[in-house]
Amino acid sequence: MAAKYGLTVSGARPTLPAYIRQLWARRHFIVAFATARLVAQYTTAKLGQLWQVLTPLLNCAVFFLVFGVMMKTRDGIPEYLPWLCIGVFVFQFSQSAIQAGTRSISDNLGLIRALHFPRASLPVAFTVIQLQQLLISMVVLVGIVMASGQMPGMTWLLIIPTLILQCLFNTGLAMIMARIGSKTSDISQLMPFLLRTWMYISGVMYSIQGAIANWPPFAKTLLSWNPASIYMDLMRYAFMPTTFSKHYYPHHHLTLPNHIWAIALAWAVGAFVLGFVFFWRAEEEYGRG
Repeated sequence: MAAKYGLTVSGARPTLPAYIRQLWARRHFIVAFATARLVAQYTTAKLGQLWQVLTPLLNCAVFFLVFGVMMKTRDGIPEYLPWLCIGVFVFQFSQSAIQAGTRSISDNLGLIRALHFPRASLPVAFTVIQLQQLLISMVVLVGIVMASGQMPGMTWLLIIPTLILQCLFNTGLAMIMARIGSKTSDISQLMPFLLRTWMYISGVMYSIQGAIANWPPFAKTLLSWNPASIYMDLMRYAFMPTTFSKHYYPHHHLTLPNHIWAIALAWAVGAFVLGFVFFWRAEEEYGRG
């Protein structure tokens, strides 16, 4: 009877091409939802939207005091303050997107059960929120970099492809964690510890190249493929090419090795495709039970 009268199962998972078309059709909803959530996020705070800039700056201040001053990390890194701030801003983009993605389904069950839309819209929207926050706070980051003597140059154009690649990577991880978080709510309590560990092994506050200089080749290769380190390297090179290249890649004449861009692209495409398919396969399960 159902087949005869063209009835279909409510909430059934569409095919992958159909799902992509549905998600693209909701692009305006995603942007509007992300913007509304971003504006509402700080409405109860007296400083309001200023916290979008103050939060990463306060993190930079704490890391500069502990690692730069007390542990004297700044002695081995030229122009340590802008170098540190770039790392903090870039890593926080990934960290916040993954944390928000983990809770994107479980924290929005009312919306999921009330409206019909591709559920991938939620982790994508939360990644857009973090991108919007980063773009706002980068106004201050540009000021810090320029105050250190780094003037805008052609390499600053590389900021755009770097952000695009990192955004794809973050979206993929957000969708993976969204599906896991929808089934295991306890994962959201574990994520801060996992992300903090990732931060400490990614060279946000210190030179990862210097720290692993005497490590076995396999371990050095493994850590050099760390996506957080890769995106930080690209952004640091874009903002301060002369200082960064002379200190980290002295044999490449102010250019990054080509394999850095290849690794960044591989992480971005791989994480996005894997995350999208992984999330889509459980589409009909979100909001039930």
